[in-house]
Amino acid sequence: MVTTVIPERIKLSFNRYIGIDYSGAETPNSSLKGLRVYEASRESVPVEVEPPSGPRKYWTRRGLAEWLMEQLYGDVPAIVGKPRYFR
Repeated sequence: MVTTVIPERIKLSFNRYIGIDYSGAETPNSSLKGLRVYEASRESVPVEVEPPSGPRKYWTRRGLAEWLMEQLYGDVPAIVGKPRYFR
């Protein structure tokens, strides 16, 4: 397990941390085994976020984008890390 030390100035700015791990090149609606989402707070270690229940076992890029919009529409300051090539 890789441990990352987050600088205090960043810790104090955000209450929520969302990380996206992405490998694969399919359509936005393709269910991708290599698309993973992790979430942490100031007090918790990162845990994997499962995709919403439905017919797909894995996240789709479109499903992730919709989930992120729901998660970020609120009063909880959050930061999201994603690969530069995620579209």
